Order: sequence, then structure tokens, then C-alpha cells
Amino acid sequence: MKENTSNRLLTFIYHRNAFCTCIIAVCCILFLFSCKTKKPLAARKPVADTTAAIKTVDPKLLKINAIKSAQTVFNTFSGKARTKLTINGETNDVTLNIRIMREKKIWVSVTAIAGIEAARAMITPDSILIINRLQNLYIRQPFSYINKYAGSRMNYKMIESMFVGNAIPEALNVSSDIQPSGANTILTGNLSELMYKLTLGADNKLNQFYLGNPDGSESMQVTNSVFVQVGARVLPSQIEMASTVKSKKIQLNLHYIKEDFDLPLEFPFAIPARYTPAE
Repeated sequence: MKENTSNRLLTFIYHRNAFCTCIIAVCCILFLFSCKTKKPLAARKPVADTTAAIKTVDPKLLKINAIKSAQTVFNTFSGKARTKLTINGETNDVTLNIRIMREKKIWVSVTAIAGIEAARAMITPDSILIINRLQNLYIRQPFSYINKYAGSRMNYKMIESMFVGNAIPEALNVSSDIQPSGANTILTGNLSELMYKLTLGADNKLNQFYLGNPDGSESMQVTNSVFVQVGARVLPSQIEMASTVKSKKIQLNLHYIKEDFDLPLEFPFAIPARYTPAE
């Protein structure tokens, strides 16, 4: 049975189209959990409401600023995540090693059986590079290539935000509608033809994010849960992502087994001379 499972996973990786879809999905998503030692669950404390004390300031602006101040701030991030990837109903398990230099680049290494690296990707605000080590292929494309798999409004900052459990920057402005929902806060609004909805907890950390169009042909949903304490930061320890773009349906469940912030990082990436462009 174990051998059959391994063979199915290898068959998945070697299939070119499915492989490319897998890597793009991994890069787009979007998602920080246990460290070298097991971290305690974070106590998610409500943020004090100061709107009653400051009458001269717009309450909506105060709330937006409070949400912004609750977002995870970092210079670099590195993490290792066990990941369950489902593409159009077919599920496979991989391991992701992720490194981020904030606002500059995201590096992802994908390993499968026995820790063998199957692929490596580098994303910048304007480009994406992927090397397929199993077939000696590479992809070099502008960032817009990701939009085929993760929606037309996906951008570099959204990917960074999803990896660390932050709210998307586009929603954190006074044009968003803000409504209380029990202990939570709901932010809604529009990004061009797409609608967004963010659900934030009493501590202003993101619990759920949805972005999609009215007919449902394009959507992205991210759910964060089981928050943990990593140093001074509070982060989700479960990140589930689901993306639909026309007939492409991708789901990603991440579980980090290691994460660090603000350490010196290297981002090794080179396309070997013998590799050829993927079709």
C-alpha cells in the first residue's frame, strides 16, 4: 500500500500540466504554526475600543488604524509547512519550505518523497520563476501568470499577507464598510468587479477572508484558526485556502512545523543551463 501511494504521488509530480498548476497554487497562497518547541496557544485578547474617549476622530478611521496595528510586522520570514494540496479533487501531500523578504521576494521549495526537492519557485512583485527538477524544465513569466490560477486581483502583497495571517492591504481603508458581528468585526467592499469580506476577531486578527465575483466563477477564500504565540507575535496555526478560477479548483491546507522571523536568509535560485522552457 505504501509503495502504491508513493507511485501515485510520483505520477502526479511528473505530469507536466498538473505539476505547473501545483507550483503556481503553492506560490499564490497563500500562509505559521509550531516552532522548534511546541508553542502555546495564543490568548487572543480583545483590543480596547477608544472611540468613546476620542470624539473628534472618525470612529471608522480609528478602527482601521487598530486593525493595521494588529497585523504581523516583519522583515524576513522562514517556515516549513506540511501541506495537503487538492487540485480538481485529486489530493497529494507535499512539504513547503518558504522564505520571504518583505515586499521584495518569496522563495518556495517543494519536496515530496524522502525529502527530494521536486521544484523551486521565486516570486517578486513583477515576476515569477519556477524550476522543475524532475523534468529539467523552467518557467519565466511576469507576475500576471499567477492570475490564471489565483484570480485576476491577486497581487504580491496579498500573497505575503496570506502566508502570515494578515488582512489584505486593499481592505484596510475607510472606503470599506465596517460592521460589528458579536465579538468580531466584518469588513466588506469592492475591488473592481470583485467583492471582498473580511472577518476579524476581537483582537483584530484575521479569521476569514473572501474575494470573489457575483457569479462565483472566480473566488478565493482563506480561513485562519488555532492561533499561537511566536515570540511577541500572534499567528494562525491552521491556514486553509481555496481558489476557483473558471474550471480550475485548488485547495491548500498548510500546517507549519517550523517558523522564524527576522533572521538573515539566503534565496538561492538559478536555472541550470541544461533546463529548457516549459510549454
